[in-house]
Amino acid sequence: MFLTISTTGTPERPATDLGFLLHKHPDKAQAFSTSYGTAHVLYPEADARRCTAALLLEVDAVALVRRGKGKGRGGAPDAALAQYVNDRPYAASSLLAVALSSVFSSAMRGVCRARPERAAEPLPLRIEIPALPARGGPGLVRRLFEPLGWTVTAEPVPLDTEFPQWGDSRYVRLVLASAGLTLAQALRHLYVLLPVLDDAKHYWVSSDEVDKLLRAGDGWLADHPEHKLITARYLSRRWSLTRQAMERLELVRLAEADDSEVEEIDNAVEAETEAEEKPAPLAVQRREAILAALKRSGAARVLDLGCGQGQLVQEMLKDPAFTEIVGVDVSMRALTIASRRLKLDRMGERQASRVTLLQGSLAYTDSRLGGYDAAVLSEVIEHVDPPRLPALEYAVFGAARPRTVVVTTPNVEYNVRWESLPAGHVRHGDHRFEWTREEFRAWARDVAARHGYDVEFGPVGPDDPEVGPPTQMAVFVMNTAAATTGKEAKAA
Repeated sequence: MFLTISTTGTPERPATDLGFLLHKHPDKAQAFSTSYGTAHVLYPEADARRCTAALLLEVDAVALVRRGKGKGRGGAPDAALAQYVNDRPYAASSLLAVALSSVFSSAMRGVCRARPERAAEPLPLRIEIPALPARGGPGLVRRLFEPLGWTVTAEPVPLDTEFPQWGDSRYVRLVLASAGLTLAQALRHLYVLLPVLDDAKHYWVSSDEVDKLLRAGDGWLADHPEHKLITARYLSRRWSLTRQAMERLELVRLAEADDSEVEEIDNAVEAETEAEEKPAPLAVQRREAILAALKRSGAARVLDLGCGQGQLVQEMLKDPAFTEIVGVDVSMRALTIASRRLKLDRMGERQASRVTLLQGSLAYTDSRLGGYDAAVLSEVIEHVDPPRLPALEYAVFGAARPRTVVVTTPNVEYNVRWESLPAGHVRHGDHRFEWTREEFRAWARDVAARHGYDVEFGPVGPDDPEVGPPTQMAVFVMNTAAATTGKEAKAA
């Protein structure tokens, strides 16, 4: 992805002041790491009369898939290929917008200690983007930028210059020119409108995006003739967030019309004396439910199978009733993060003796896992390909054979209640499946019958009367006959 920002100047007010405003020296080529690749800032030209700063974003396609939302199993048939074969590395999008806000964060806020007067005054600016996705065509590009004071040139990019009869692509070559805007205003316009034109974001849109939009749109969004379209597209058409943003924009318009502050308009309700109680996140509710099940079982020596980054291990360490805790995960990286989270290198000797982290695969039997009171499989089974589930089942229930096994997994029926989850998609890109309540119970009862366990089920999170809870939990307890047989086998 590529973008250039140019300005002109005079010997008295040199164009190279652009380097001060961007906080990037014109004589240097600099590189900045981002979550999805590397951003390079360089100056193809820099003298008193003309200065151009270029931002080149090299996208790491693999990192984009690993860190992005992905489609996972259950998406479109070509979802796996589409994650890698797309226009993300080449066309301006939310990736470039995020890079702008990261690399030029001070400039976007209008902060420049070296040239504060230049940061506050309009500059002759020219911005060029060679490839910009524009869902709506050049007409929409003009409708978005022209009301903000830009002179817009949006040239459609043909699908193939050798075959003009094929028509134009959805991309345009964009040139913006203005003499009446500050650099901070220009950057904020790009930050909001690049993903709006692309009509897609590379990350999940959550409630904090409303604050980002209103901060970047301060002073121009409320009065923009296309503010509804901008708001809806920026927030990925999440209607609850769009409605929230529109309500706040309406307050801004009312305050401007009344020549007062927003706080003075929005004063119909007195400030609450007590903070409203917010529901605990689902991950916290899940850990609480697991810990309660372990406490009821009387378990002292516990396996956390697929422990990930060690959140559950950390909670168990707080309770002295758990005398031995073993976290197992196939990922060495996850275990390293868990070790840092638990501060094992600084933990006291007595506390450290209670916890062990092991690398291991649940697809194979492991003699180190035998003889424990309980085992936990929290959000693990859905990451296993269905043909490999019998191997996991035998490794845990047939070989390790703890007295109690606690299993949690997503309830796919509840997915319709997640506003941010596209229909037909799983909750995480690595989920191989997500079961209904009946599918999970059928699997659990079958496992219990084969290996001598009794099983009970319970909800985790709000239990919706129509679709059930977001997480479903099964607690397996070895039945008396199986426990007796096990003791006799050990005695023999």
